[in-house]
Amino acid sequence: MAEEYTECLLENNMYHEHCPGCKVDQMKKSRRGFPFSELLSVWIIVLCTALPISSLFPFLYFMISDFDIAKKEEDIGFYAGFVGCSFMLGRTLTSVIWGIMADRYGRKPVILIGTASVVIFNTLFGLSVNFWMAIITRFCLGSFNGLLGPIKAYAIEIFRDEYQGLALSAVSTAWGIGLIIGPAMGGFLAQPAKQYPSLFSEESVFGKFPYFLPCLVISCFALLVTIVSLRIPETLHNHKIADDASSHDESMKFLSHDPESHKVTERNEKNSLLKNWPLISSIIVYCILSLHDMAYTEVFSLWANSPRKYGGLGYTSADVGSVLAFSGFGLLVFQLSLYSYAERLLGPIVVTRISGSLGLVLLSSYPLIAKLSGLALTLTLNCASVAKNVLSVSAITGLFILQNNAVGQDQRGAANGLAMTGMSLFKAIGPAAAGIIYSWSEKRQNATFLPGTQMVFFILNTVLALGVVLTFKPFLAETKQ
Repeated sequence: MAEEYTECLLENNMYHEHCPGCKVDQMKKSRRGFPFSELLSVWIIVLCTALPISSLFPFLYFMISDFDIAKKEEDIGFYAGFVGCSFMLGRTLTSVIWGIMADRYGRKPVILIGTASVVIFNTLFGLSVNFWMAIITRFCLGSFNGLLGPIKAYAIEIFRDEYQGLALSAVSTAWGIGLIIGPAMGGFLAQPAKQYPSLFSEESVFGKFPYFLPCLVISCFALLVTIVSLRIPETLHNHKIADDASSHDESMKFLSHDPESHKVTERNEKNSLLKNWPLISSIIVYCILSLHDMAYTEVFSLWANSPRKYGGLGYTSADVGSVLAFSGFGLLVFQLSLYSYAERLLGPIVVTRISGSLGLVLLSSYPLIAKLSGLALTLTLNCASVAKNVLSVSAITGLFILQNNAVGQDQRGAANGLAMTGMSLFKAIGPAAAGIIYSWSEKRQNATFLPGTQMVFFILNTVLALGVVLTFKPFLAETKQ
C-alpha cells in the first residue's frame, strides 16, 4: 500500500527536489535486495547507546566502596542505587523533548547527539573521582540519550515496507543484547590492574582510574558509530503534504478502495493514544515489568559482589561478567530460534503471562543458590541467569508486540515515545529502590521473617506477581486484528 502511495505522489509531483525524506522515498522505490547497510546502521547505533546503560552494575559495588562515601559496608547498596537510577531519571525528563526535536528538526541530528553524548559523558563517568561526579555524568548521559524513540521511527522510514518488521526487531534485539553485553564488558574490563597485572600497572591511568577501561572501550565504539552515522540519510520530510492539497486528495482517492487503510483511518479518528486502552494497558504492564527487570539487574550484581556473610556470593566483577556474558549468549540463541515459534503458537499475551509466572518460581530459588559453592554454584547460577533473562525478554517482547498492534502505523512513533517515557520513569525508580532495599536487607540478617536477601527477592517477586496479575482480563486488552 505504501509503495502505491509513494508512486502516486511521484506521479502527482509531490516529491520535492531538496527534501531529504523525498530522496529516501525515491531510493526505497528504486532499490531492490536485502537492506544490509540499513540494518547494520540501525544495529550499531542502538547497540552503542544501550551498552553504557547497565555496563556499570558489575563494578558499581566496588566503585562506591572506593569513593569512601558509605560509612558501613552494608550502606554501599544504598548509594549504588542512586548512581544506577540517575541515567534513567535523566532520560525520563528529556525523552519527550528529544521526540519533539526529532519530529521538528530531523531524526539524524538526534541520533548524532545521542551517540556523541556516549563518547563524552561515558568517558567522564569512567574518570569519576567521587560520588557526585558519578551521579552528574550518568544523569547527563541519560539526558542526552533520547534516541530510542526516534531510531524506531527512523528504522520504519528507511526500510521498505516488506522489511519494516525486521527493522523493529533489529532495534529491540540490539537493545536487549546491549543491556547484557554491557555488564559483561564492565565485569571483564573493570579494575584491570588487579585482574591483569601483567598488562596494566597500578601506576598507569587504568590503575589510578580502575573503572575507566570499560567506559573507554564503549566510548571508542560510540565514536566510531558517530563517525559512521554522519553518512546516514535524513528521513524526515522538510515540507508539508498540504503544499499540494489537490494532489493529496487525488492520492487518497486512489487509495480509498483499500479497506485496511479506511479501517486504520477510522480508528485513529475515533481514538487518541490516551483513550486507546489496549495500548495504555500494555504500557502499564510494560512499565511494571521494566521496573522489575531494572531492579533485578541492580540486585543481581550487588548480591553477587556482596560477601558471603551477608548472604551474597563473594564474586569479583570478572566473575559477574562471565555469568552475564553466558546469559547474553543464551538469550541470543533463544531469541533467534525459539521465541518467534512460541509467540506464533501461544500469542503475545500468553507468552508474557507464562514467562512472568515461571520467573516467580525461579526467583524464589535464588536465596537457596547462595548456599551452594564450587562447581554446583557456577552451573546453577549460570543456568538460572540464562533462564531469568530469557523469561524477562520474552515477557517484554510480548508486550512490545501488543503495543505495536494496538495502533496504526502512523501512530507507532508516538506510541513508542509514550511507552519509552513511562518505562524510563519506572526504570529510574528501580535501581534506587533496589539499592535502598538491598542495603536494608543486609542489616537484618537475624530477622525472624525473611532474613537478609530473602526479603529482597520476595519484594522482587511481589512486583513481578503484580505484573503477571495485570496480564489477565479485564485489565490487559488485545486489539482485534
